[in-house]
Amino acid sequence: QVQLAESGGGLVQAGGSLRLSCLYSGTTRATSAINTLGWYRQRPGQQRDLVAEMDSNGATNYADSVKGRFTISRDNSKNTVYLQMDNLKVDDTADYYCSAKMYSWFSPYGYWGQGTQVTVSA
Repeated sequence: QVQLAESGGGLVQAGGSLRLSCLYSGTTRATSAINTLGWYRQRPGQQRDLVAEMDSNGATNYADSVKGRFTISRDNSKNTVYLQMDNLKVDDTADYYCSAKMYSWFSPYGYWGQGTQVTVSA
């Protein structure tokens, strides 16, 4: 399987920036079988929602609420996916999770990191 570890969360003032990192690991076969890497966020008592994702071809998808402010990128040589967050708003406060979706020939299941907290103050 694939393990994921997020880092980079913290406290920031509204209008500021943070960059989240997610290091993914596993066997060579497993990491080569990752189709899509993404970021989700979750507030207490609410569902986990997509923030941004990028597939193996570089195609991206963003939630409307973060378009123009967040940027997802991927560095396969470092086994890392990033989320650059600019012009942060108080409503961006949440736990952020890294995800990996696999090619179907490898697994029908996806994987999650443990999450990292982002708090935006007014």
